[in-house]
Amino acid sequence: MRRVGMQALLALGLSAGITLAAPSAADAAKRHIVVTAVEPKGGANVEKEAFPGALPEGGGYVLKAPDEKGRWEVAVYVWDPRQIHVDEGDEVTLEFIGINGASHPTTITGYDKTFELKRGEVNKVSFVADKPGRFEIICAAHHPTMVAELIVAPKK
Repeated sequence: MRRVGMQALLALGLSAGITLAAPSAADAAKRHIVVTAVEPKGGANVEKEAFPGALPEGGGYVLKAPDEKGRWEVAVYVWDPRQIHVDEGDEVTLEFIGINGASHPTTITGYDKTFELKRGEVNKVSFVADKPGRFEIICAAHHPTMVAELIVAPKK
């Protein structure tokens, strides 16, 4: 395309109000997401399923040896949901609820949010998702299983 043609298209776009600027604060969504601290578990009897004997290292894994009746159990601590998607610029409130586990020392990387969640308590964390990327929500006591992802999509 000739140089004059490009300049004309640019001028037309500017006069029509077309802009490449990022969405304004008015375009941002208010997001309220409930995040639970849970402990899915299961068990079996050694007569039906052999006791596995070991799990990977880390505070998030729980393996109880067979009791006097031969029943054994396995559990892990996790955040639910494990992935949270928001857009850059959104006003985000994460409402953490402690269901299982006595204490969850928690950090949201990249957003300088740290708190302790206890069973039966609610912690609300609010912030503007002002930087795109993938950020971990980590419980230090139950790592590596209790890690969720906060995914902030860049402005379009």
